[in-house]
Amino acid sequence: MRSPTACHSGKAILRRRSALLASAWLLAACGPATTPEAEIRALIETAETAAEARDAGTLRELIADDYRDGAGRDADEMRRYLHGYLIAHQSIHLITRIDGIEIEGSEVARVQVTVGMLGHESDSNWDLAAEVRHFDLRLAREDDEWRVTRAAMQE
Repeated sequence: MRSPTACHSGKAILRRRSALLASAWLLAACGPATTPEAEIRALIETAETAAEARDAGTLRELIADDYRDGAGRDADEMRRYLHGYLIAHQSIHLITRIDGIEIEGSEVARVQVTVGMLGHESDSNWDLAAEVRHFDLRLAREDDEWRVTRAAMQE
């Protein structure tokens, strides 16, 4: 038969463990807020992952409603363009490098990204499409999320 002291000490250990876990959770929840730069880096990573997964929905969400570019495309046209690109390229592999991030206030940013793209035109076509492109992106906060408002390809 167990002594009442042994049982009591087991409960004390469980209480200490629970208190430790609660403290760790509170510290993690109260940790430093993410920076705009970290959020932008996460956005670029999300875009790369979505493109490789051919996830048109996620890519469409990254385009701001007031998007405009030098080719005259608005948000709807850019979303259709991205969707068409995913249909035309059945296999997409990207390597991205962020060359620079300039934060302008708390709501606007400019990002220079180099993207290496390798893709098949279709599953039955062994011709590879490969290129390296440099992009200048303008981002703005929309509903607490960064969205692309303008994209220009650098020569």
